[in-house]
Amino acid sequence: MITKVLSRSRLSGRSAVQFGAVALFALCLPVRAQEPKDAGWPAYGGTLEGQRYSVAQQIDATNVAQLQPAWTFHMHTFDTPSPFSNWRASTETTPVLWEGTLYFDSPFDTVYAVDAATGKLKWTFDPKVDRESGIYIVTSRGVTLWHARHRRAGVCGSDEVIVATLDRRLIARDARTGAACPRFGKAGTVDLTQGVDIGIMEFYGFTSPGTVVGDTIVLGSSVGDNQTTFAASGAVRGFDAVTGRQKWSWEPLPWTLGKKDRTSGSANAWSVMSGDAEHDLVFVPTGSASVDFYGGTRLGDNRDADSIVALRASTGEKVWSFQLVHHDIWDYDTPSEPVLFQFRGSIPAVAITTKTSMVYVFNRLTGEPLYPIEERPVPASTLPGEHAWPTQPFSTLPPLTPLSFTAADVHLHDPAAQAFCVSELKKLDNRGLFTPPSKLGSVVYPGALGGANWGSAAFDPTSGVLYTRVSRMPFIVREVTRFPEHGTREVWAKKLGIEHLPVWAGGSPPPLKNEFKSPDSGGEQREGSPQVGTPYRLERQALMTPDEIPCVPGPFGSIEAINLNTGKKVWSVAHGAMVKGEAGSVGDGGVIATAGGLLFVASSNDGLFRAYESATGRELWKTELPAPANATPMTYTAKGRQYVVIAAGGHGFIGQGKSDAVIAYALPLANPHGNASTKHTLLEGRRR
Repeated sequence: MITKVLSRSRLSGRSAVQFGAVALFALCLPVRAQEPKDAGWPAYGGTLEGQRYSVAQQIDATNVAQLQPAWTFHMHTFDTPSPFSNWRASTETTPVLWEGTLYFDSPFDTVYAVDAATGKLKWTFDPKVDRESGIYIVTSRGVTLWHARHRRAGVCGSDEVIVATLDRRLIARDARTGAACPRFGKAGTVDLTQGVDIGIMEFYGFTSPGTVVGDTIVLGSSVGDNQTTFAASGAVRGFDAVTGRQKWSWEPLPWTLGKKDRTSGSANAWSVMSGDAEHDLVFVPTGSASVDFYGGTRLGDNRDADSIVALRASTGEKVWSFQLVHHDIWDYDTPSEPVLFQFRGSIPAVAITTKTSMVYVFNRLTGEPLYPIEERPVPASTLPGEHAWPTQPFSTLPPLTPLSFTAADVHLHDPAAQAFCVSELKKLDNRGLFTPPSKLGSVVYPGALGGANWGSAAFDPTSGVLYTRVSRMPFIVREVTRFPEHGTREVWAKKLGIEHLPVWAGGSPPPLKNEFKSPDSGGEQREGSPQVGTPYRLERQALMTPDEIPCVPGPFGSIEAINLNTGKKVWSVAHGAMVKGEAGSVGDGGVIATAGGLLFVASSNDGLFRAYESATGRELWKTELPAPANATPMTYTAKGRQYVVIAAGGHGFIGQGKSDAVIAYALPLANPHGNASTKHTLLEGRRR
């Protein structure tokens, strides 16, 4: 395990003081319908712009302590026996709302449509993903809605629910009934293996929802980018929302295509994209080139990997791009959905948060930086065959976390842990951010968890403040020369179906199927990646004590607020807990903001769901979930009542238990006498 988890027995019996600055029991006020109309959440990021902000304000600082479960929906995710896939599954879905119906999916892509006010099922569709097919990553972050600009007759003529599956299908269903869209592909399904170079089929799939701009569905992909140099293509593709026809394809690393001896691939867009429908733009966060931690087979800066890229949504034409990491050898792919906003009220802008803890802001029409970005020298590589890029682009905005640390910065409460960390750090190469991997062992901080990750950021357009959830977890990365293994080279050639394998020194790796551990889980982090096609295999693990205390200055996780109009940090607060006596928890799920002056966020190893005051970061409410939520919440109003919804399903790699629950919280309904009909304590909602 990467973290020392607070057990359920530890969580029970907490005192009222531990639960924060609100009373356990409060007089409940009647629900107030403050919004002029129901507030929606039509896209994964709240809107196409990815702001994760809601105009809903019924729930605010004066009454948030009264929140209680309004309804719970069970997805029955684990009813199908499949020990291996069920164990790996991570529930990361964020529902979307349309005309009083919530749409979301399970980690295995089963789609649900439920009544937004009651949680009652309207329809469901199971694509029957084969759970025994060796799926690379078992999760889905949500579905996409498409609505025609003009109503069309017939099934799916106007409104579709679109899901991209783990097993490489793009499926469109009628939003009202769940019926297949007959004009979309073949009976509602498009085969996503066609028209793209995949390599190993098991390592190619879809975990994030597509983005719809106009009548184009824009889709990235998930690949195994640290397994072999010839990983799948990183192509971003556009599909017609009515017919499913592929309209265009854009490849971040076009020089890799058509090469018999492929020495790199990937640079895929596995996270969520945002869009500007008025200007026909989609903003793509691209990942690292394969393999992640060695670049000797892909010399150069590897542009447009690790970039933010603006594409013409209707044609796939590249309008502009900016590379955020040159020649990435740290797995610093761009994980966050870009956030679109008006900079200082007048300039169309886009902001992006990164694993390196830096925030970048650009004019979204031209790509011009709105805050200076400086190319600064970074450490050189000591690894034979590697040529680290001599500079990297540093944002001049305040970083979300410190960009480096030394043994002198570590101050743990446990003296034995403190001594262990100081001793270990003295043995490792630790020259700050962008210290290259080495044979000795290098400290990579921030690590592959970030900084920021796929939970992305929330933006309040009324204040100009950006909020994001970050992790602080250092890793040890070590490159190990292989020992020869007879016949393995031929086995890999046959498996990959590639006649010309690149020559590497020192042999080849053990079987790939036993190698991979997900870097985004916050769970087990002793990883050995084969890096086929290079002279080295990778060993990576979290830098922590035998008692699983991270060797880094706390907090281990926090929420950061930065004003993008002024460029100033507003506040920083520790979020969650995972080690007794230490503040903060790692996590991936994101924050949402509301016009009620609140932030809602889960994504902590203690399994709690919290609300903060957005102006100050003061914690106002928390409740225990049936399992830790590794998802981003959402909020909306239905029939005058505001709901806050979170998928609390746990994560297999964290090992804290599982749930299939999607829970909606709301203020108590008023009884005829004007008082709330029930009382709610902060302890309600705990696992039973």
